[in-house]
Amino acid sequence: MQSESLFNINQDKNFQSPLADRLRPKSLDEFYGQHNILDQNSILRNAILNDKLGNTIFSGPPGVGKTTLIEIISAHTRATLIKLNAVLSGVKELRNQILLAEERWIKSNRKTILFIDEVHRFTAIQQDALLPSIENGTIIFIGATTENPSYAVNKALLSRSRVFKLLPLSESDLKKIIDKVINHYLNIEDQKIVNITQEALDHLINFSSGDARNLINALELAIDTTPANEEKIININLSVAQDSIQNKNIIYDKYGQNHFDIISAFIKSIRGSDPDATLYWLANMIEAGEDPKYIFRRLYISASEDIGLADPNAIVIVNSCYEAFEKVGYPEGSYFLSHAALFLANSPKSDSTKYIFNAIEKVRSNKLSLVPDHLKYNSKTYKNPHHYPRNELVQEYMPNNLINYKIWHSKKSGWENKNTN
Repeated sequence: MQSESLFNINQDKNFQSPLADRLRPKSLDEFYGQHNILDQNSILRNAILNDKLGNTIFSGPPGVGKTTLIEIISAHTRATLIKLNAVLSGVKELRNQILLAEERWIKSNRKTILFIDEVHRFTAIQQDALLPSIENGTIIFIGATTENPSYAVNKALLSRSRVFKLLPLSESDLKKIIDKVINHYLNIEDQKIVNITQEALDHLINFSSGDARNLINALELAIDTTPANEEKIININLSVAQDSIQNKNIIYDKYGQNHFDIISAFIKSIRGSDPDATLYWLANMIEAGEDPKYIFRRLYISASEDIGLADPNAIVIVNSCYEAFEKVGYPEGSYFLSHAALFLANSPKSDSTKYIFNAIEKVRSNKLSLVPDHLKYNSKTYKNPHHYPRNELVQEYMPNNLINYKIWHSKKSGWENKNTN
């Protein structure tokens, strides 16, 4: 008897890949979303259609079309496309593929596109191993990442690549995908007629978070598990939609505006030092399925924008809570979100860090300001304050044309009040 495994399952004639994979667009005309980078006559669109794509990094959240774009690129290129996953591939496999790319170029003058999914998971050594082959043109590198490339990808690799940011799909794009799914079931051999209520449609769109794969998977589950009625119609109502996408209809409105309103209320409650309101709006976001990384990003900003030097430890606390959340996750991770938010809400407040923007504006309007001679590198006239322990030193540090110009104004709050006045 022949054994079955994950490796031979695709040979089973009854096996079907997930619907999201079967409905994957085959051309740019079928591709939904990303109008910011794929409009007619855009650089990326023309590069794909004319097989002129260079080293590229696609960044964006899951389910927005990064892998689909790779499939479309594959259909429009004469180059050999090799796909690797950074989680599963090591330096040895990477170097082996580079050697094969060199041989392919020598023997057939055919280029190799090396696509690395989740490239942010490559170590610095693995990313560095790509550089010589990118530099000499042995491979065309394409990476995909859900992280911010500025932090997740080596600077050397980043500087050699064009970065395209993919955004969560819009409501109109997600509606088109739902229509595509319903039409698919209408046209299969075992036809299914699907009716979806407006409430269910709104819920699926809201809680798919702009993720096409998440939406299709949820709708596939709902259709395949809901029996047809006497008229042989499958009715998808709100209850079915909630079960299929594993999220209840909490707070966010169908247009997504409430997402911004609630995060705004959350930050303003912190700024207003109201811990009760802070926890209430935080609970709204947790229950609505908001990405905890997004919440922490806003907490990081608030720690400097609203608390700042009134308590310099605020950003340290937020960072510690984020690192703890990353190690623990939900549901216990709610403690760390609460810890960080409550610390900020109960901290003294200062927004004096905002004066950096005054400084930036002053720099832009005073481009001819010169570094004073005593502050220049290897200056002979500079006086070191450490040599004047009694603080009797008087020395100017601003450009000569801005002497006595005041940029920063301290606030009489917390640490800033005690240590800067």
